[in-house]
Amino acid sequence: MNKTPRLNPTEKRFLEQVRTRRLVERGERVLLAVSGGPDSMALLILFMAVRRALGCTLAVVHCNFTLRGAESDGDEAFVRRSCESLGLPCFVRRFDTLALAGAAGRSVEEEARELRYGYFRELLEKEGYTKVATGHHTGDNAETMLFNMFRGSSLPSLRGIRSRRGQIIRPLLFMQRGDIEAYLGERGVESRFDASNADDRYDRNFIRNRLIPLIEERFPGRFRPAMQRLSEQSGELEEFLEGYFERLLRKNPGLSAEQGWLDVGALRRLTLFERKEVFKRSLSELGLPVDAAVLDRLTSLLGTQPGRRVELSEGMEAVWKGGRVCFLSRLP
Repeated sequence: MNKTPRLNPTEKRFLEQVRTRRLVERGERVLLAVSGGPDSMALLILFMAVRRALGCTLAVVHCNFTLRGAESDGDEAFVRRSCESLGLPCFVRRFDTLALAGAAGRSVEEEARELRYGYFRELLEKEGYTKVATGHHTGDNAETMLFNMFRGSSLPSLRGIRSRRGQIIRPLLFMQRGDIEAYLGERGVESRFDASNADDRYDRNFIRNRLIPLIEERFPGRFRPAMQRLSEQSGELEEFLEGYFERLLRKNPGLSAEQGWLDVGALRRLTLFERKEVFKRSLSELGLPVDAAVLDRLTSLLGTQPGRRVELSEGMEAVWKGGRVCFLSRLP
């Protein structure tokens, strides 16, 4: 693999993106999440090209979910060899994902995500790394936005994938899949192919392999730019709403669920949109699931009378008691 510090146009653009968005500061220790696929290998080689300019230290993290037998082991071996050739530390964790997903009552996709990010957090804490970089690109962002839309997410959630969320950074969001493949070809870098990405039984694969190509065939060259604009506008809206509701809650303490209740009078003075946002923030603050149906039932509660209640989850409910909507544990 080419280790020359001389940057090509893609690497210069990558460096500019990282600096402009302040994703990595000088002296930071960055973990690169590398599966062995094209996206993560591009992430690896791009960071190798610019690490001196950024003044950062690199290492690699790889999760073997043991879902594809010998192919999964082959991915792990490939990533280990790549790290050895580049002189990078490589952290690897193997998971019995199927068994763990069954025990937790989650889908394999959900369980793999939980395991992946849990391992990231562990390494950040124990090994002293400051950031984890993943290889999500523009195509992943469009998939995530559609996935969220079909799942019933609110308008601000159409922001899609953020370039930075806490210690997780995604520096490739300016690139498309074609850009990544062209870059790997130019640098002569090999990558692994995950056959499970072609399995359309998974919702994300169906969106990627069936739905998006159909839309792009009908609207060539227009879909991804349109989704990117929507993502940016949703992000701007989300930032505005965060500031707006921080100010609103400071002025109206009765709209914060910290004490386990919300003031009915204060809620009734709000618009319908504001009420839903307050309820949404309250549910998140209490660690409860948020969906459109629950928000509709909560806002409808204010049009009834004291004593009415709304089931929030298997063990929690909201009850209108006196002048308050109280969040209570349900009695068995």
